[in-house]
Amino acid sequence: MKSILRVFSYLRHYPGLATAQLFCAVGMTMAVFVFPKATGHVIDQIIPNPGRHKEFWFWIALALLGFLTKDGLNSLRIFINNIFEQKVIFDIRSDLYAKIQRLPLRWFDTRRTGDIMTRVVEDVTNMERVLIDGVEQGLIAALQVVGIGIYLFFLNPSVATWATLPVPVLALGAWLYSTRGRDRYRNQRDAASDLNALLHDNISGVRQIKAYAAETAEHDRFNRFSNQLRSTTLRMMKWWAMYSPGMSFVRMTGYVLVLAFGGAAVMRGELTIGKFTEFLLFLSLFYEPIDRLNSLNQMLLSGRAAADRVFEILDSDDEPNAIEGAALPEKIAGHVRFERVSFSYQEQPTLHEITLDALPGQTIALVGSTGAGKTTVLSLLARFYEATSGSITIDGVAIDTLAKYSLRERLAYVTQEPFLFNGTVRENLLLAKREATDAELWAALSAAYAESFVRELPEQLDTNVGERGVKLSGGEKQRLSIARALLKNAPILLLDEATASVDSETERQIQQALDRLMENRTAFVIAHRLSTIQNADRIYVLEKGEVIEQGTHATLLAQSGKYAELCRKSFLTADKE
Repeated sequence: MKSILRVFSYLRHYPGLATAQLFCAVGMTMAVFVFPKATGHVIDQIIPNPGRHKEFWFWIALALLGFLTKDGLNSLRIFINNIFEQKVIFDIRSDLYAKIQRLPLRWFDTRRTGDIMTRVVEDVTNMERVLIDGVEQGLIAALQVVGIGIYLFFLNPSVATWATLPVPVLALGAWLYSTRGRDRYRNQRDAASDLNALLHDNISGVRQIKAYAAETAEHDRFNRFSNQLRSTTLRMMKWWAMYSPGMSFVRMTGYVLVLAFGGAAVMRGELTIGKFTEFLLFLSLFYEPIDRLNSLNQMLLSGRAAADRVFEILDSDDEPNAIEGAALPEKIAGHVRFERVSFSYQEQPTLHEITLDALPGQTIALVGSTGAGKTTVLSLLARFYEATSGSITIDGVAIDTLAKYSLRERLAYVTQEPFLFNGTVRENLLLAKREATDAELWAALSAAYAESFVRELPEQLDTNVGERGVKLSGGEKQRLSIARALLKNAPILLLDEATASVDSETERQIQQALDRLMENRTAFVIAHRLSTIQNADRIYVLEKGEVIEQGTHATLLAQSGKYAELCRKSFLTADKE
């Protein structure tokens, strides 16, 4: 129930809309009294008395006015509720997305993209049903049950007692269904999430599936997940199939009891035909909202399961200083130092007490075998992960005291696997500098040797590059990624295999652009090609998470150590002429 109450806590932001909803609900509850009262009066007072027949059409018009008032208020209530509901859902989705952006990368490492998408889209939509049916139906139904229940006892306490006898049984049944149904609905939501996650992965990896002729195997795997969703859904429906008719039967016994004891009261002369008819009409208005409340119970269970999954994200711990923290000065020298820094990914040590020093304007090259920890060094500097021990400073300021926004504003990062969003060339570049002009965009593209191919695209800057840049070659995607870093013009550069996806000729061109870019800036470069690192001010050789050698290209070759071995084995490759 805690999750449901948290959903409703969002309603307090809109007191005016909530008050309007309440006004409409109370008005509708009062309006439903008109027709039964008019019917009873006509049967007892108008029809048997010819002298009052002239009043007949007045009461007919009054009954019609009652329905007009009820449905008019209902139309207004639906309109208000739609606005109310969409504002609240917008708030929840906005909070959820803002939270996702504040979560540390470690959190994403253990989550599936498809599952996160399911929570943001489908689970929030299921929470919406709690607001629609909880506010829209629950409030009106509750008011109607209480109001009409009290009036039934006013009409005839004895018959009303028999009429409401099934209510405790209905309440007990609803309680039992709710307490035992939570896990069933949660399992169904989890199974749907698993299926969506698999579908997301398979669509993203459709080229690999086709390349390995794995269509049949993946179809079988999809069917297993789909069958799990079918099983959990059928299990949920089986209980509903027993619960809903059972509750309907219990409700109908109320009508039978009124027919029996109310009819007996009429035959004894204790109740008039008009009052008996009025009682039956009010009884239908009493049990109809109870029926809606029972249906609402199922929707609340589904909404609760979805809310639990959404609030699981909202309750996760933010990454440290995601928003708060000190700010770096507008202009920094760019002196970066790692002092005895260690890092463990989960329980697996990745870096062990490494010390690196990059003076302002220096280019630092990181080399080593695969898995040596080179990319981890850049990730720690960007604070994608937090160091287990030791300190990292920029101009003497510990980066773990900085607001991450301020830190990352001073960094430009080009990753080994270039990532482009499903948008235009312009939109992908503007990620680095929102207010950049077209002239600045073309200048950055020219510096990254990307201008020529962008000019040839159908709509140039406004050409859509497809999901993950699928419409471009690997080299073209990398050059756009480099152009984006050039446009940012940050004082500290992080280049992780920045020229890995281009041919030797393009690499030479890009390297010239990077050389110009790195002038008077601090740069950390990871590369396998000698041309990228041989002019670095200092080279650090990493092995199993430790710095085992450092120096210039010439001094490290002279030492005949690990660096020289990497060169000899062509792990670091020279340019092809």
